[in-house]
Amino acid sequence: MLRVVDALRKTGTASRADIARATGLSRTTVSTLVAELQERGLVVEFEGEVDGGRVTGGGRPPILLALDEVAGTALGVDFGHRHLRVALSDLSSRVLAERRWELDVDRSALEALDLAAEAVSELLAETGSPRERIVSCGMGLPGPVDTAGLVGSSVILPGWSGLNAAEELSRRIGLPVEVDNDANLGALGEVAFGAGQGASDVVYLKLSSGLGAGIVLGGRLHRGASGIAGEIGHIQVDRSERVCRCGNRGCLETVAAAPALLELLRPIHGDGLTTTRMVALAQAGDLATTRLLMDAGRAVGQTLAGLCNALNPELIIVGGDLAATGDALLDGIRESISRFALPGAADAVRVTSGVLGDRAEVLGSLAMVIGQSAGTAPGPAVALGTTINHHRTNPAIVRGGGVQ
Repeated sequence: MLRVVDALRKTGTASRADIARATGLSRTTVSTLVAELQERGLVVEFEGEVDGGRVTGGGRPPILLALDEVAGTALGVDFGHRHLRVALSDLSSRVLAERRWELDVDRSALEALDLAAEAVSELLAETGSPRERIVSCGMGLPGPVDTAGLVGSSVILPGWSGLNAAEELSRRIGLPVEVDNDANLGALGEVAFGAGQGASDVVYLKLSSGLGAGIVLGGRLHRGASGIAGEIGHIQVDRSERVCRCGNRGCLETVAAAPALLELLRPIHGDGLTTTRMVALAQAGDLATTRLLMDAGRAVGQTLAGLCNALNPELIIVGGDLAATGDALLDGIRESISRFALPGAADAVRVTSGVLGDRAEVLGSLAMVIGQSAGTAPGPAVALGTTINHHRTNPAIVRGGGVQ
């Protein structure tokens, strides 16, 4: 069904025959899927040529189809460790508004959820969007969460442990809420709107204060049996005594995540060194920072090489704060994949930076909602490709035409 939605999203209007040619589906299959989408209120018909939104024509007019712009809206809420981002889009993936707040999400889950509810109300009021038109809300969290929305007992989000985040936010905003972990939503965002458009087998790597991966296989998000697939930051790579926040020793996070790198660089650049400053040093070509990032990339790449052998992805997208550091990190990843993965797996995969920055997760939450509104279950397909202008937002509201 999403192939039909995707074709209409790209073309604006199309006949059933046009959709069949674009998707490779049979005319009968297209007609069946269109009928289901019409029943859901997502697709409308026009008789004749569509010109400036008006129906014209002469002779026997063709029957054209289009996504119904008033069918509904989707809401996305992304909690980072230090921020909250909320976005609203229509079901054709056009972002109507987006805002970001600085927030210590780890400190208090209930306070963070209260602020999210206030943010949703503000966004709807400023855009004049009725709450009853929202089909669902997608929510992202920077920690382990199961498919029911229950946050696992973990030091990663200690203030959220055991909380059903989906139920709590749903109660506050009066809408159904779907929740997933941030790396999974980052994968959805980049595949739907960013560097992964057109790819079916993708690993999205989020490198920030932690390290995790979102995995897309055959065009669908792979969550695993309990929702924690992709937690590669807790694979043991080092025999040292360094203790990871998960309680084990020598995890990849203790070698390659931002806190580990900052600890090694602070004797050189001072105790006040932050991730933002480290990124700036890397971009300026600081030798110590560049060397450290290359080493971190090699460690990450060795773990990803095993993932390449097991999953054979076509694309690895590196996102998170450290993705902006430049070539050293990616070069280290590529070097280890080339060395440690099977030749067939190494030759098949391309490693690139994400293009959505810290918007990837909130756009992924929108993709999750839009995919489910089009009838995909149990996990959203992500072939939602569309044109997107890549930029970062400030706390001011963002409005406008086109997905931004």
